[in-house]
Amino acid sequence: MATVNLSEYKPLDITNADEFSIGIVVSEWNDFVTENLFKGCFETLIKEGVKEENISVIRVPGAFELSYASMQMCKSENYDAVVAIGCVIRGETSHFEFICSGVAHGITQCNTQTNTPAIFCVLTDDNSVQSIARSGGHLGNKGVEAAVTAIKMAYLRHHP
Repeated sequence: MATVNLSEYKPLDITNADEFSIGIVVSEWNDFVTENLFKGCFETLIKEGVKEENISVIRVPGAFELSYASMQMCKSENYDAVVAIGCVIRGETSHFEFICSGVAHGITQCNTQTNTPAIFCVLTDDNSVQSIARSGGHLGNKGVEAAVTAIKMAYLRHHP
């Protein structure tokens, strides 16, 4: 487990970020975590120059549905990158493993089957304390990291 804030980064030097269109898919399940991830992602995109009107948000019921909505956004080719935001917290059954595996595979398919980079911002933690620590707590906000990754990948998409 990380013990330091990993969300600190040097400001990006991408001057055309204002031209990027970014899609964000947010799971409503565990929204006490996903809303913080979304906020970190959205605010960082704006801070780095992406125009608010160029950010589209879709909310889905749970983490498993992230794959479908992300794939639809990626296949549309209307976005320079898509960020999938979710949180799966381990329970008492193997459901955790099935959901985590399915979502990871689904987001990977977005990357391999479309020309739009899909960013995996899905926390897969053992408990809610870990999720809170990674969604704006003492370990930073993975949403910030996902936004930085989305901008870098959007740039790479246009400048291979």
